[in-house]
Amino acid sequence: MDIFSNFISSDLRAVVAAGLYITLSVGASVHILFYKDDIKSSIGWIALVFLSPFIGTILYIFLGINRVRRKGVRLRKNVGLSEKYSEEMIKNIFENLPVNYKQFITFGHNIYRQNFVFGNYAQPLQNGGEAYPEMIKTIKMAKKEVLISSYIFDCDSETDKFLEALKIAIKNGAEAKVLIDGIGALKFFHRSIEKKLAKIKGLQYGIFLPPYIPVAMPFVNLRNHRKIMIIDGEIAFFGGMNLSKKNILIDDLKNGILDLTFKIKGPVISQIYEVFECDWEFATGHKFESLYKNISTAQSGKLAARIIPDGPDNKDGIIELLVHGAINAAIKKILIVTPYFLPENNILTAVEMAAMKGVDIEIIIPEKSDYNFINRAVESNFLRLINCGVKIYKTPPPFDHSKILVVDDEWVFVGSANWDVRSFKLNFESNIEIFSKSLAKKLTAVAETKRKKARFITTAECKNLTFLQRIRNNACRLLTPYG
Repeated sequence: MDIFSNFISSDLRAVVAAGLYITLSVGASVHILFYKDDIKSSIGWIALVFLSPFIGTILYIFLGINRVRRKGVRLRKNVGLSEKYSEEMIKNIFENLPVNYKQFITFGHNIYRQNFVFGNYAQPLQNGGEAYPEMIKTIKMAKKEVLISSYIFDCDSETDKFLEALKIAIKNGAEAKVLIDGIGALKFFHRSIEKKLAKIKGLQYGIFLPPYIPVAMPFVNLRNHRKIMIIDGEIAFFGGMNLSKKNILIDDLKNGILDLTFKIKGPVISQIYEVFECDWEFATGHKFESLYKNISTAQSGKLAARIIPDGPDNKDGIIELLVHGAINAAIKKILIVTPYFLPENNILTAVEMAAMKGVDIEIIIPEKSDYNFINRAVESNFLRLINCGVKIYKTPPPFDHSKILVVDDEWVFVGSANWDVRSFKLNFESNIEIFSKSLAKKLTAVAETKRKKARFITTAECKNLTFLQRIRNNACRLLTPYG
């Protein structure tokens, strides 16, 4: 009797488990079909859900569902967003641009309805050796407000200089706010910089989506990758450079990091300010209170610029769409400098088509990434690009984290976004779009210096890979994230 009862009991458990598995898998699949636009992503998640009973569903619930979108949309402000350009505005403001770029401007505005503002200044600063002293000096001179947002804010002797500068600014009467990412600033499972920030009297700081388990686990894959610094609403530092001693160790081939950021002046700072304001409210849940809301609108240069923020709170990848449009609009040349070149097939195909129509395309990437599997994954796309005429160069160590996109020696797109799925779909990023032949020339010169030290990737090198090496490269490509 006991044996029979145990048999019935075990059989019943199996039926219940099977029913639960089917219910959860079907439910998750329905959600995937409704909310995942990318076909490959949908197929991958559905396969995982059905082929990995319960585990696949749990992974999808924690990593696949974008819960941040609704909150982001609720907090996002419409300040600074403008109505569509009229044809007369485009003709008058961008009268010297060719027709294809006037169309591209309209395209870009339809993607993100924020107008260009004029009279801006942008100075590229290379590595921590140039950027950090300028940043620290400007913070020390602050009288009203200092705003800092950084993905990585290391705790070391170099960042101590920033903390001392913040203390001076606060003593001057400035309000200071620092926003760090919950994962980017994480070292050995704790944020040591957080302790130092907490000790600075008068400083407010926030943590963007801290990975508290299990509450914040669904958001662990969504990071704030932006790097923003605004002082008294008059000077901003904006780009892709983190705050770390590694950025000044440019002669240290193993630990050093090369990078690029920009000192910005002019009316476009108001758009940068809005990005920080929205991020602060998103991260802290508190209304952004500022002692200094009168952003300078005085013209400081001749550049036409606008800020393009992006993140998982946007249904469409704004930065990816704009990059795609720029590739299609190119007539003469596309210059790409990026630490990671792992875009999806739509961007790769656009690059190939541009090369096949005669556009000169150069891609400059590091010889060694900070992640070994990335080195292999990027190689999986080399041969298809080279066969179409794309030139690829690998720069020697130290690791180059710089990000530059210049199209036809006039359109410049720089900021925090890399050329990979994480930046295009998962991270909160922010780039600046600029029309400027002079800035394009400066950045082309920066890239030329990198290219002279780089190794040109040949067709023979790609074809000489063994079968196992090709398998390895393609397998590593599968490890890159998708949404």
